[in-house]
Amino acid sequence: MERRAVVERKTGETDIRVSWNLDGSGKARMATGIPFFDHMLTLFAVHGCFDLEVDCKGDIDIDWHHSVEDVGIVMGDVLAEALGSRKGLVRYGDSVVPMDETLCRLALDLSNRPFLVCRLPDPIRCPGPFDPYLAKEFLRAFSLRSGMTLHIDVVYGENSHHIVEAMFKALGRALDKAVRLDPRVAGVPSTKGLL
Repeated sequence: MERRAVVERKTGETDIRVSWNLDGSGKARMATGIPFFDHMLTLFAVHGCFDLEVDCKGDIDIDWHHSVEDVGIVMGDVLAEALGSRKGLVRYGDSVVPMDETLCRLALDLSNRPFLVCRLPDPIRCPGPFDPYLAKEFLRAFSLRSGMTLHIDVVYGENSHHIVEAMFKALGRALDKAVRLDPRVAGVPSTKGLL
């Protein structure tokens, strides 16, 4: 069973194409026009062992928000399509990732009931060019469109680069666990018989 999908989406603000193979080896090619975001998406793919290509042409001369959020939308659509009926999934995944002074705990459920809880340290003492709250917008769009319940708790951290990096690494590692197939599960992993 091939678990891959390609989705394209064009609006007045962005033109995006995402190709994703869930059963890859961590091959990543990102071109969003936002180098730090490309780096975070690459970390996500490598730590999740996903083959992921993201192309985005957006109005980054105005702001990065549209591109970052819309990539989350398209990645969510691609994940939902690649998962198909969700039969045989492990379904749940979690990860704890340290990044220097930062510690991120993340848990997710591919339940088809989207919800995001994202707790960030306050205040973030070392701001960088990519705001952790912008990463939160990506995560909100991604969880909503993929049908994922996503809980992220950055327990502590001072440097915004480390905070965002820990979040993306943890997401990749947790999602890798959740999308795995369990040969013991004939249908979907739910007593309701439907996800």
